[in-house]
Amino acid sequence: MARVCLFHWKPEEAQPLLAALRSAGHEVEYKDKMADFRALRQTPPEAIVIDLSRLPSHGRELGIFFRRGRATRHIPLLFVNGDAEKVDRVRALLPDAAYTTALRIKVALRTALANPPANPAKPISPIERWAGRSTAQKLGIAKDARVAVIDPPPDYVRAIGDLPEGASFEEEHHGECKLALWFVYGPAEFQAALPRMRRLAAHARLWILWRKARQDGLNGNVIREGAIAVGLVDYKICSVNETWSAMVFAIKKAGNPVQSK
Repeated sequence: MARVCLFHWKPEEAQPLLAALRSAGHEVEYKDKMADFRALRQTPPEAIVIDLSRLPSHGRELGIFFRRGRATRHIPLLFVNGDAEKVDRVRALLPDAAYTTALRIKVALRTALANPPANPAKPISPIERWAGRSTAQKLGIAKDARVAVIDPPPDYVRAIGDLPEGASFEEEHHGECKLALWFVYGPAEFQAALPRMRRLAAHARLWILWRKARQDGLNGNVIREGAIAVGLVDYKICSVNETWSAMVFAIKKAGNPVQSK
């Protein structure tokens, strides 16, 4: 049987998939951190299984990473579960991967192993997908949008750049804004403000922005873990400029683990 790597972002939810794969005789290695995938280029498995029911944007980027790597490009990719609309977005970028449900994972993996891609398409990188887009476009700021800004630095207007026609920043009155930019500067302040920001996320798309290359203990992983702990889910990350990174969050819906694009 095959050596298989399973990526899933929640260990307890991964157990049925692990059990199904192991019951079929496969040697399964479980991963739940984005940092784990680079090591696989050194000792590639025979197949890679990626769950799309939670954080499908992460699963999509993993698949692209493996398809673009010379050592992993021809390894069968099997995506499991996920919302149909979001699975279709992954399929558009990775058409020669296999897609299945948990109930059919054994058969689907057997088929994928027997039919590895001979000449898989090389998907474009995230950087190429963002090329040519303004910061406002990356953040989803539309024409006439009112954008709430929370704790902004003095130069935030320059950092965001030109806005679409009729769009404006609102530094004080956030109630009617459908999109919010929250600038964070340190772990303690971030954690303290999270409950308040969660209430804002109930009616606005919430972008959390943090400084790159800072040694203050605040990074994307800290932000994601803190936000998830208060009932938020992330579904996109982008580079704002040379100073700021941003991640967008929404309220987690009951019965829907993640709303990812």
